[in-house]
Amino acid sequence: MAYLFASIVDVALAFWAYYFIKTYQLCGYKVPDFCRCLWGLNLAFGNKNKLVFTKRIIRFYTLLFCIGWGLLFLNYYFVPQVLLCILNSAIIFLILPFLMIFTHFLLFPLEILIKKYYMAKAKRKLSKKKNLIKIAITGSFGKTSTKNILATMLEKEYKVCTTPKNYNTEMGLTKTILQNLDDHDILLAEFGARNVGDIKILTKLLNPDYGIITTIGRQHMKTFKTLTNVENTKNELVMYMKSQGVMVFNGDSPSTRKLYGNCTKQKFLACDDKGYAQAKNIQLSDKGCKFDLVIDGKVIKAQTKLLGICNINNIVTASAMASVLGISNRDIASAIRLLEPTPHRLQLIKNNFCTIIDDAYNSNLIGAREALNVLSQFSGRKIVVTPGFVELGQEQSRSNFTLGGLIADVADFIIIMNEVNKNEIFSGAISHNFPREKIFFADNRKTQKEKLQLLTNEGCVILFENDLPDNYK
Repeated sequence: MAYLFASIVDVALAFWAYYFIKTYQLCGYKVPDFCRCLWGLNLAFGNKNKLVFTKRIIRFYTLLFCIGWGLLFLNYYFVPQVLLCILNSAIIFLILPFLMIFTHFLLFPLEILIKKYYMAKAKRKLSKKKNLIKIAITGSFGKTSTKNILATMLEKEYKVCTTPKNYNTEMGLTKTILQNLDDHDILLAEFGARNVGDIKILTKLLNPDYGIITTIGRQHMKTFKTLTNVENTKNELVMYMKSQGVMVFNGDSPSTRKLYGNCTKQKFLACDDKGYAQAKNIQLSDKGCKFDLVIDGKVIKAQTKLLGICNINNIVTASAMASVLGISNRDIASAIRLLEPTPHRLQLIKNNFCTIIDDAYNSNLIGAREALNVLSQFSGRKIVVTPGFVELGQEQSRSNFTLGGLIADVADFIIIMNEVNKNEIFSGAISHNFPREKIFFADNRKTQKEKLQLLTNEGCVILFENDLPDNYK
């Protein structure tokens, strides 16, 4: 009978654990971040993010289920009093987060061994591909867009394998090498980082021949703490790549220009009047951009459906690398015309009633400023939906206050999502004399939809600026 009761209650415990485990996954399997979410009661309720049943999560869930079953079995087997059994069961439900942390540390050595095994396997596979050209892209902003743009250009001459979506961790790169890399000429990889040393790990894994550093700015400041740490981390690509490696720098930011100046490898500067590649005579509209692309002194007439200056800078940076790799100016211009927006990054979605600018993946003030500049080029009622920015450490309040002011200068209505930044965004908008009655709040997608139904009219433009995972209220 103890077996039966333990099994039934353990199934209920597994359902109870779902949102805790989803929070654990959204925290990157990091116990300190998970504990902070628990302390702030920021559990991943809601449906914006689903629990992804990776092999790691299946192992975790299985061991947690076994531990829970064991505790419940001991309870029902050795405790004769019914009320005390029920009380003990309730306690097991309450201490679930501690059981999860215990499970994490039990599995941690195994997870490290598994990670090292697959990374070593990926390195062996790379070592056998002697003629493979390996390109790494890192930076604070624009990595995925630059990667996708460059891939389109390189596909004119090469067979290209890219890390999918925003797979930019060591396991994302490892998975790409083991599962996607075949008889390709080029492997194009995006490198992400939240901590000092992350780019070093990725660079040593890939051992790239070429590298790109995009715009550098204040992102993930909760973990990096200072801009200098961000710069040093991105510069790990330069430090640990091949000695004969070639670098392209997006000169749109002071930090990237600083790294360009310090680089002793063969290097090219983009998005700078004195650089190898730049854009001139830029014409922006709600239909895209036209500009003169100058590469090594030669002018290319360029036209794209992509919106905003930031995308032009991404195009110029990618064009510089494509040129270095032998892609002709004619093919570069042809590729620029074919470019499609990266999903959720200034992606334009039109229907017969309204226009949507989907910038949901952007999570920084620089990108928001550019998105609002794009919004300003449209006619009609303008509505901005945003939860603001997170993971900015001590700068979070100031950045969201600034965001509120920027939105107020462009929008007709504001819908502020979630609780985490609403006071700062509201205050920033009010400081720019934005009418209070035109600011609305929504704590979930259902409420957001109801507010939008009230505010939208024919010909209106809606900007979705950033999105937050479920563990942010």
